[in-house]
Amino acid sequence: MNSTFNLYAKYYDLLYKDKDYERESEYIIKLIDKFRPDSETILDLGSGTGRHDLILAEKGYDVTGIEISEIMSKEAERNKKNIRSDRKVKFVNGDIRNTRLHEKFDIVISLFHVMSYQISNKDLTKTFATAESHLKDDGIFIFDFWYGPAVLTERPESRVKYLENEEIKIERHAEPFLKINENTVDVKYTVKIEEKTEGKNNEITEIHSMRYFFIPELKLILNQLNMGIMHFEEWMTGNKLSDESWYALVIAGKRS
Repeated sequence: MNSTFNLYAKYYDLLYKDKDYERESEYIIKLIDKFRPDSETILDLGSGTGRHDLILAEKGYDVTGIEISEIMSKEAERNKKNIRSDRKVKFVNGDIRNTRLHEKFDIVISLFHVMSYQISNKDLTKTFATAESHLKDDGIFIFDFWYGPAVLTERPESRVKYLENEEIKIERHAEPFLKINENTVDVKYTVKIEEKTEGKNNEITEIHSMRYFFIPELKLILNQLNMGIMHFEEWMTGNKLSDESWYALVIAGKRS
């Protein structure tokens, strides 16, 4: 997983410029207000370029992000210069499977399917252990993921995405390969990049292996770490999970 994004992390924010970070952050805040009100500190596992974190800081939280990609961590530091808040924001370049900050937080979050990148039980357990080790006793862990029943019902499809700004033009092809006996989908990304200012053309090919989950297996693994699921719902809508809910969210906490 360490090199997954490194080749095109430079183009990450452009690739996801249509992602509504503001709305997603407000959704997370509503969940925090409901399940752990008066929270002040947040740890983000897999913080990317820090877009969620900076918004959360502007909404009144002290936020720390851990990101394995050095390129993305540096981009997050650059983005931090534009923050309109005096709350503390810190970005750490590290592996969420084993990084220990020796701090406790009210909230641990992991968004944009970071958990689905933990394709082995070992990696998932280690990442959950990171969350548990950084949570206060009454803290909560919020994460989203690909939901198995929907993935198997609707099945992933090939897609093409076109993006452009004044500097670069991007054409990204995504071709999925379902591994039904492994609960994973290998997504082959072919990214064609035209650098307008330098007149260069580049092509990047990567395979992102994504795991889809079912609630009982998440309960089992969390239980091994003395954690339990408090709530689950469809990502962003708050609806009950169904075989049409490709993206799901879980809120977990430590067992007393």
